[in-house]
Amino acid sequence: MTVTLLPILQQLLRKPSTALAIIPLLLALYRISSNKPKRLLKVSKSGERVLILGASSGIGRSVARQYAARGARVCIVGRREALVEEVAVECQNAQTSARSQDVLAIPADFTNAQDMVRVRDTLEKEWNGLDTLVVAAGVSALQPLLAIAGVEAENKTNMEMTTHEGIQNTVDVAAAATRGNYVGPLIAAVTFVPLLSNTSKSPSIVLVNSLASVIPAPTRTLYASTKAASLVLYQALSIEHPNISFTFFMPATVEGDFRASAVDRGPVRELDPNAHGLKREDVAKRCIDAVDNGEKAVFMPVHMRFGHLLYWVWPAFVERAAKRKYNFGV
Repeated sequence: MTVTLLPILQQLLRKPSTALAIIPLLLALYRISSNKPKRLLKVSKSGERVLILGASSGIGRSVARQYAARGARVCIVGRREALVEEVAVECQNAQTSARSQDVLAIPADFTNAQDMVRVRDTLEKEWNGLDTLVVAAGVSALQPLLAIAGVEAENKTNMEMTTHEGIQNTVDVAAAATRGNYVGPLIAAVTFVPLLSNTSKSPSIVLVNSLASVIPAPTRTLYASTKAASLVLYQALSIEHPNISFTFFMPATVEGDFRASAVDRGPVRELDPNAHGLKREDVAKRCIDAVDNGEKAVFMPVHMRFGHLLYWVWPAFVERAAKRKYNFGV
């Protein structure tokens, strides 16, 4: 989605009502350009205690390796034990120190409260606390909503009626998406916020979310809405717990096999969706930099911040671009 934004912004600024919409953007740009105090003055790279939920693959795996490479203590959590052990070896190989408890590998499900309490108990025992929580776990969903119910609505005016079985299937898929994208982050927050608050000089939480949570897209209905729910959850938490620095990280499409986690078993409609995605290592580095600098809302690529704003002032343009990207009705 490329567009020359300057003429558009000039037109908007001539109208008082739309000019107000520019204020959040200007404030965000000010925050980005201003000099922010470095968190590393309070929490050193070699002493930072980092928990990564969803570290067995994707962005979380890259984040774990990069934190380990710079000397942090890293706790790797994921559901698949074999992959958790693989990442642990990668992190140990990336480290320059040889401290025995610098890498913890714990197979666990972040949607299971008992598992998360077990992780917390381990962190208290081995590290006496926690400095940074990275919530990078989640699931995808790839179909239009009615397609999950067995009705293909694209470009049709006379639609079939949904059946009881189709409706129930939609409910079941929605429950799985909600559990992976909302309940998991909810449990993580309730479990680890007290530990962070009580044991860190500069507690931080980063929610690895998605651009889809703020810019709607076809075929991502359940995925986007459940990711949006966890985003607002953490945004509200950041107000309730001002002693913790929250980062909301919203990347566009990222390379890798994240779509394999689709709870609706939907087809990928985009052409070469992963070939042109953001590189995981670049996303992980930007994520860590944002935590170090105390950034609040981070868009990647950065121009997508304008896309988010543009949706509210010119929704038709964004909707057309989204249809083209996801090969929906075009």
